[in-house]
Amino acid sequence: MKVSLAIAAAGVAIAVGSFALLSQGTGATPLQLAGMKAPADADFYDNGRPSAAKVELGRLLFFDKILSGNKNIACATCHHPFAGSGDALSLPVGEGGVGLGVERRAAVGAAERVPRNAPPLFNLGAREFTRLFHDGRVAVDPAQPTGFDSPAGTALPEGLDNPLAVQALFPPTSPAEMAGQPNENGIGAAAMAGSWPVWEGLAARLRANEDYANRFIAVFDDVDWPADITMVHAANAIAAFEATAFRADNSPFDRYLRGEHAALTPAQHRGLDLFYGSAGCVSCHSGPFQTDHAFHAIAMPQIGPGKGDGAGYEDYGRERVSGNPTDRYRFRTPSLRNVALTGPWGHSGAFASLEAVVRHHLDAPSSVRTYDIRQAMLPSRPDLDAEDRHVVEDADVRQALAAANALAPVRLSDGEIGDLVAFLHALTDPASQNLAHLVPAQVPSGLPVAD
Repeated sequence: MKVSLAIAAAGVAIAVGSFALLSQGTGATPLQLAGMKAPADADFYDNGRPSAAKVELGRLLFFDKILSGNKNIACATCHHPFAGSGDALSLPVGEGGVGLGVERRAAVGAAERVPRNAPPLFNLGAREFTRLFHDGRVAVDPAQPTGFDSPAGTALPEGLDNPLAVQALFPPTSPAEMAGQPNENGIGAAAMAGSWPVWEGLAARLRANEDYANRFIAVFDDVDWPADITMVHAANAIAAFEATAFRADNSPFDRYLRGEHAALTPAQHRGLDLFYGSAGCVSCHSGPFQTDHAFHAIAMPQIGPGKGDGAGYEDYGRERVSGNPTDRYRFRTPSLRNVALTGPWGHSGAFASLEAVVRHHLDAPSSVRTYDIRQAMLPSRPDLDAEDRHVVEDADVRQALAAANALAPVRLSDGEIGDLVAFLHALTDPASQNLAHLVPAQVPSGLPVAD
């Protein structure tokens, strides 16, 4: 959050009276919200109405462990409806884990760990989300033959519907997330040769399943026989499901934007004024989904194994994609929709309290220097304690994070912080608080459902 705000460009006429209902506060809020509308069907892929059969196919694939090397983990394991489309942990317990959410455990001595927090899926089916992952390594890029930039480079297959579909291709290729280790299964071994062998191996499993084969043939015009099924089809179906199931645009704030002034409580009104006014949150969390989709260094504490950068346990963030040292420690601005449901927060899940992550933004350098790892939500694993604390205990790295910070300090009272947190709760769509209906009773593979 930054103090300075671009309130309005010179010469732009704004009929403040037309937005009188948008604020009870300072008068700055109407200028920040002028013209902003709640999301509508047209803002989402397929105009918010994808094929029901495609969505259902994607739902089954999302919960089916058939897409993992050892057939023991599904997309839903780390992005579960019961955990705000995440897993409720700071860092996911991926391949080889047992259980779900905060109860999930991995075997002692597991080969790899997932080094970043599982990103929430809410509203990623909106057209404006053109860059995904914490570092933006999947992005729309018209210069590429496929229309997308991704870790696969020119090997990315054609026919992917959108960035959400591109994203869905990569967790199954990661040994730590879904593929497993080379000595454990054929998919894990195939991952050593690149993404394509993994995608082909998983598609072969789907082709061999009669139920899936029939569903793919019914959904996709270019699938006439099981042999036509590819992971591109699977990824497109998963994306259609995610875009539909995790759409969240009927929060009190949305109703407020539609003219229902009473949708917000007095505390939420005050928090809105701070968010779009003196607290400066809107400098990065702008637009209808409260994100500028850009990358910022905000001295977010790093915990866990990291990505192998610097001292070995650091994560350089956007620099890993751009190759530009000025991007070091920058991460994509997350959307704040349903933010109260999606903790722990930060690219490493460093904060398990929404108020704590808000306070971090107010004085990020001090926060990272004094960070206590007990603020995280980590599985109880004594053998991982040292790994989790590497960066926390490295004064030089903490200082580097503080030095890279781009947030200006903001002074707020405890009451104002409470009002800000109250406004963040106003971004929760009530329909997202209980998504149990998304979990299928069974999946075509016959494997246990990730529930």
